[in-house]
Amino acid sequence: MKIAVCPGSFDPVTNGHIDIIRRAAKLFDKVIVVVMFNYHKPTSYFTADERVELIKRSTKGIDNIEVDTYSGLLADYAAQKGACAVVKGLRAVSDFEYEFQQALTNKKLNPEMETIFVAADAANMYLSSSVVKQVCEFGGDISEFVPSEVCEDIIKRIKERK
Repeated sequence: MKIAVCPGSFDPVTNGHIDIIRRAAKLFDKVIVVVMFNYHKPTSYFTADERVELIKRSTKGIDNIEVDTYSGLLADYAAQKGACAVVKGLRAVSDFEYEFQQALTNKKLNPEMETIFVAADAANMYLSSSVVKQVCEFGGDISEFVPSEVCEDIIKRIKERK
């Protein structure tokens, strides 16, 4: 069985994330979407458990998806799960340098694991969790940016934090 890990902070999950997850699910037998702690983003709008729940609701109907959390090294997590690949979405060239550095580091830590880069769909190239939060904080409509199953939850939380 070919297992891939699709990591991210997912704070909150966006349509761009879901697009990458769906596409990964077509390529692998099993995809583990793992909510990771990002030390570059020490404060989160949603707890890890809440993000897991939002992702589960947003990926209902994709049978080969599992959602988990982890706060250690991605290379270690992938090895523990028997994953042969990490799937990362790239929005723009600016994403590539950081993601490439991470891929090389992960390969050094876990030589059995490959990193697969999936180009963002053109409709989602500008989309990030940060953009969603900023638009929502200023009263903009985020309904086209996030899964409909979780849109109201995201709006409510972002407005609470304002």
